[in-house]
Amino acid sequence: MLDIKFIRQNPKILEKTLKARNCKFDLKGFLALDVNYRNALGDIEQLRASQNKINQELQVILKDKKDPAPKISESKQIKEKLESLKADFSNIEKSWRDQLLRIPNINHESLPVGGAPQNQVLRQSSELKRFDFKPKDHIVLAEKLDIIDFKRSVKLSGSNFILLKGKGAQLERALINFMLDLHTREHGYREIFPPVLVNPASMEATGQLPNLKEDMYCLQQDGLYLIPTAEVPLTNIHRDEVLQEKDLPVKYAAFTPCFRREAGSYGKDTRGLMRVHEFNKVELVKFVKPQDSYNELEGLLADACKVLDELKLPYRTVLLSTADISFASAKTYDIELYAPGMDKWLEVSSCSNFESFQARRGNIRYKEEATGKKELVHTLNGSGVALPRLMAALLENYQQEDGSILVPDVLRKYMGQVDKIEP
Repeated sequence: MLDIKFIRQNPKILEKTLKARNCKFDLKGFLALDVNYRNALGDIEQLRASQNKINQELQVILKDKKDPAPKISESKQIKEKLESLKADFSNIEKSWRDQLLRIPNINHESLPVGGAPQNQVLRQSSELKRFDFKPKDHIVLAEKLDIIDFKRSVKLSGSNFILLKGKGAQLERALINFMLDLHTREHGYREIFPPVLVNPASMEATGQLPNLKEDMYCLQQDGLYLIPTAEVPLTNIHRDEVLQEKDLPVKYAAFTPCFRREAGSYGKDTRGLMRVHEFNKVELVKFVKPQDSYNELEGLLADACKVLDELKLPYRTVLLSTADISFASAKTYDIELYAPGMDKWLEVSSCSNFESFQARRGNIRYKEEATGKKELVHTLNGSGVALPRLMAALLENYQQEDGSILVPDVLRKYMGQVDKIEP
């Protein structure tokens, strides 16, 4: 959430951001509503001041044993008017807050302007692997090896769910353990195992609500949401809290299942592991001082890339454009793996700096040692990394001509020293 004072004082900056993001938010309408909001709030505060003054005058009248009836009548009239104004203000405030929560973050100045075609490929890790045979896609490979059962997952849950079997399930578990060990033992993150059901306040703090409500799975009977990413519970650990400057940066890593309705995925590639409703992911979240946040973003990106370096998979890093970053992000890097069987680049991680956007929504602050002031932290998060597309790219890059899959060296200790997955 943006500071309302910033919005009032810098409408042109916000107009520029909305245009660059291709966001249809009605800024003029909101600013007009904001005037009504402030006027209504001023009227209420003025009546409260009048009521307090009358109460003080009544105390003097009663002390002097004079007739209080006129003042009591005046106080009653003000109270009735105040109650009426408060009822009207409640509706104005609800609309005002809902619209305020729908305003996206300000773009960082380094972002290319435009949509996905304007995204900038910054670097590629290595040459793409060359095959002496035509590589198969992960669907063909997984079905031949009987390690992913796409048909039975439909029977269990419907389309776009995953049923991992045998060495496929073991490989998934190996990847999770490898990534958690890497991030906690080498990169200094503290491991968290959070709940996957959260309340609306948690979803609002990180920016999923109200804008992305249609993409969320909601348990209406309990008023809880299934998380789309561990970013939500991890960031909300410190909602309405004040951290100490000496403790920053705070770094968390978590493995969780993630749940997304993918309501807007019509027409997109949903075959195999490309776009599923439930998937596993290792997530990284940081709470940092504002002046450190962009250096910390580069470190976060390096931590996620290290996963793919260790797995010896070809990847590239991409700076997202203004209309392709998420609602809450100020700057985002994507990491994309190359899948030779599909001949596609697959996004497996987004590393983002939200600056103070989430911290303001969640009231997450830190206390400066020198001044004692409480300031908003900056929050960052990145996938370290998501499993489905990682699995797809791994199967396709490590496939052999006979359809078997070599197990990457760093995973073999997690798989009982198995070096190959065979039919």
